[in-house]
Amino acid sequence: MRYAGSALLFDIDGTMAETDDFHLQAFNQVFAPLGHIFDRASFTAELQGFAMSDIEQRFLGRFPQARRTEIMAEKETVFRSLAKAHIDAVPGLLNVFDRARELGLPLAAVTNAPRANAEMMLAGLKIADRFQVLVIGDELAHGKPHPLPYLEGLRALGADARCSLAFEDSRSGIASATAAGLATVGLTTSLTPQELAAAGAVLAIGDYRDPRLADLMQARLQAQGVGDAAGD
Repeated sequence: MRYAGSALLFDIDGTMAETDDFHLQAFNQVFAPLGHIFDRASFTAELQGFAMSDIEQRFLGRFPQARRTEIMAEKETVFRSLAKAHIDAVPGLLNVFDRARELGLPLAAVTNAPRANAEMMLAGLKIADRFQVLVIGDELAHGKPHPLPYLEGLRALGADARCSLAFEDSRSGIASATAAGLATVGLTTSLTPQELAAAGAVLAIGDYRDPRLADLMQARLQAQGVGDAAGD
């Protein structure tokens, strides 16, 4: 059975793979000499899910643009060196992909991560071929929390937000997806269920094995009659 207009759109960091600890280590390694040290709380509030351009402007505004670019590139190089040998999928993720394939649902990866990071993580998880679209927030006019990245993902897939689902783990990511009209599932890799709900998530799950997810997918994919079955 196929659902016309339906799609699944996924953030990458913290949503498909738990990489936040590597990002935190990389930020502290590169930013500490510049006077910025982050703990878990400040990482979640000020860095997680935000566009690289926003982070650059906020913390590196006193530097010339060339130096800002150099610092951010160093941070991402450190992150990739830390993470590349330790990328594991959030449990149950591959089962969701298999179910999507059975239903004929297209998939998009929508991230604020630089392209090199996103491609490394998808390759490391051996799932790059699962996605029809990879949207990089910093390659658009606006990254998350602006809705443009998810709107672009929907446009590229020819999907309707009313009968599609997004998967996120950060406040800025949930804000982006919900502003694009998407019901959003929150992963508790960094935030509590209460924090995810307050940010706008319609469901908070620890991983993709949560039985409530299958029920939500079934209901959402047929929302408002847009996702009626379009064949076997």
